[in-house]
Amino acid sequence: MQPGLQPLKGWGTHTVAFPLGTSSEGEFLLSSYEQPRFAADLITTNSILVPGRVPPFPTTRSPPLAGGPGSWGRCDTVTPPAAIAPPPRPAPRGPGSGAVPPPRWFLLPGQPGGCAVLPGTRTADLPSTAVPMAAEPQPKALTRKPLLLNKVEGSQEVVNMAAIVPKEDGVISVSEDRTVRVWLKRDSGQYWPSIYHAMPSPCSCMSFNPETRRLSIGLDNGTISEFILSEDYNKMTQVKSYQAHQSRVIMILFVLEMEWVLSTGQDKHFTWHCSESGQRLGGYRTSAGACGLQFDVETRHVFVGDHSGQVTILKLEQESCSLVTTFKGHTGGVTALCWDPIQRVLFSGSSDHSIIMWDIGGRKGTAIELQGHNDKVQSLSYAHHTRQLISCGADGGIVVWNMDVERQETPEWLDSDSCQKCDQPFFWNFKQMWDSKKIGLRQHHCRKCGKAVCGKCSSKRSSIPLMGFEFEVRVCDSCHESITDEERAPTATFHDSKHNIVHVHFDATRGWLLTSGTDKVIKLWDMTPVVS
Repeated sequence: MQPGLQPLKGWGTHTVAFPLGTSSEGEFLLSSYEQPRFAADLITTNSILVPGRVPPFPTTRSPPLAGGPGSWGRCDTVTPPAAIAPPPRPAPRGPGSGAVPPPRWFLLPGQPGGCAVLPGTRTADLPSTAVPMAAEPQPKALTRKPLLLNKVEGSQEVVNMAAIVPKEDGVISVSEDRTVRVWLKRDSGQYWPSIYHAMPSPCSCMSFNPETRRLSIGLDNGTISEFILSEDYNKMTQVKSYQAHQSRVIMILFVLEMEWVLSTGQDKHFTWHCSESGQRLGGYRTSAGACGLQFDVETRHVFVGDHSGQVTILKLEQESCSLVTTFKGHTGGVTALCWDPIQRVLFSGSSDHSIIMWDIGGRKGTAIELQGHNDKVQSLSYAHHTRQLISCGADGGIVVWNMDVERQETPEWLDSDSCQKCDQPFFWNFKQMWDSKKIGLRQHHCRKCGKAVCGKCSSKRSSIPLMGFEFEVRVCDSCHESITDEERAPTATFHDSKHNIVHVHFDATRGWLLTSGTDKVIKLWDMTPVVS
């Protein structure tokens, strides 16, 4: 044992020396202070004393030893106050080049995070309970994610739609089990139904207006029933019912300003009725059943998205409508629509797993594609105050998109009979294959430039978030080299709801998100950590 070293045994103040090499300036490691723990706890990384730096607690230092490399310095310390944070540890200078091996880490009693032992420390001085660790423990990164507030359970079948009651701890739900339920939070913290109402047919959709407490419910038999809820949400009174469609009502929307009830059905019809009289005001036949329905009050334009992937814009009058335009960008059916009246942008989600942002107000035909789901997009909500889009998929994924960035349109895919990079023929180009005596290749497309390329010239993958590709996609080799790390920075966050989502409702005033799933469970989430 080196002179002046004391073995780490027992309790109390101990002095530990470490070989720090020759140091004319007197650089020492302080690692002794008194606290009610194992003496081994005294081996920490918080106690290198550097000349010119004032330590956070009183110390006494021995003069530097005049030996060569491997000399032992000895430092005694007074007990540091527990509330004082240790100073950052500078890199110690070692013999020769000045580089020293990294400290070894040991797990010790009373120190859950482990402690560092510098090279040269005698492991014999450590207690037998010290366990070597593979590497320095790193603190876990703080990740923002939605917070699950509560679960609402009790439905016998799938909850097709539900809505958060503003300014109340309540939820309204309609289910395939033919029930309409109003759930209020009790003192126990659980949600219990204050209203349980049975309908004559399975409930397919609903629309709730909190200002008038008017609840419009679409049924599987094509009927729309309207109710008024009491102020305490303990009673609902039926106002009227009318046959709006010949088959299941898919979507329903109550417009207070116009006193209209808009609806779509499996009978491929869009209709609107007067909410006061129940009289049918008009209708329009779509190319397929429509699952998406949005309305702009200012211009009286209605947006209808159907299963063929087409979005139809209609101009509604009191008793007539006119076709404005139709556009199609999805390869699958439109499953959800969301309208932003401020930016005048329409979002459409599809069974092809994609979302398209249509710039209606810009009048330039701009369409931005967003790729972030592994299953069909079930519902869309938009937070106007933060310019964030919330999309939910059948796979249970909740994606929060930052729309306050300058996004780029995806390029159109170019047609070519040969690779536009190496000029190798594709397999249908028989003439060039014969002339060049080469086997035809399969055609691919670069997602960044849109060029037709072969597999060899597009072997790389990269995410392109500003183009909406949050996952890695095929790009040609030259485009892969041109994409910077800044361009790969994600513009969306991904979260798992742990159930297959059917419907979503977002309460922007509180930042709460409601998800209903195929598991018959309603979940309430606090989205403020990610939507802010």
